[in-house]
Amino acid sequence: MDEAATRVLLSELGASLFARGFSVGSAGNISVRLPDGYLMTPTNSSLGRLDPVRLSKLDLNFQHTGGDKPSKEVFMHRAFYQAREDAGAVVHLHSTQATAVSCLPDVDPSNPIPPLTPYFVMRVGRTMPVIPYYRPGDAAMEPAIHAAARNARAILLANHGPVVSGKTLTDAVYAAEELEEAAKLFLMLRGQSPRLLNAAQVNDLLTAFG
Repeated sequence: MDEAATRVLLSELGASLFARGFSVGSAGNISVRLPDGYLMTPTNSSLGRLDPVRLSKLDLNFQHTGGDKPSKEVFMHRAFYQAREDAGAVVHLHSTQATAVSCLPDVDPSNPIPPLTPYFVMRVGRTMPVIPYYRPGDAAMEPAIHAAARNARAILLANHGPVVSGKTLTDAVYAAEELEEAAKLFLMLRGQSPRLLNAAQVNDLLTAFG
């Protein structure tokens, strides 16, 4: 897919996420890796009203080279791209259910949502750690995100929301959507004793689907 088509796809996917309540106001940001750099949603922009022409363009060193000024959370995306060669796109949302899980003090910080469904494992992976709270826009969280992303395709920022990577832009959006559904199931089942996928079943899924 060339850059022009990628710009259109990013804008369309952003609008879809916004229309379905995964993002409100100017919350959230999306980026995608290109051969010569990155595209990113501009600062203070709504995912529901992105202009493909005005998307921020960054070079391979994450320097702004075109379009509107990029999101203040460039460092969050950079941490994923530098930690994971397989990251072709990164989606950060404030989706309600996943953010709710990020606010719970009694979950396992190394993996707060257990393997309830095969689709969560297939899209998000084996682990999804919670990163301690930092003020939004605080670049001091970059080392913590980078360290966690080396072993996880997705993370939760405490009291903030999810950051999810994928091999492609579509993969990253699908994973963010699946994470929100898994968080919803997890919250519905709290206090009960749900049947979880066991280690062999998780390993089978990761072997079959990567």
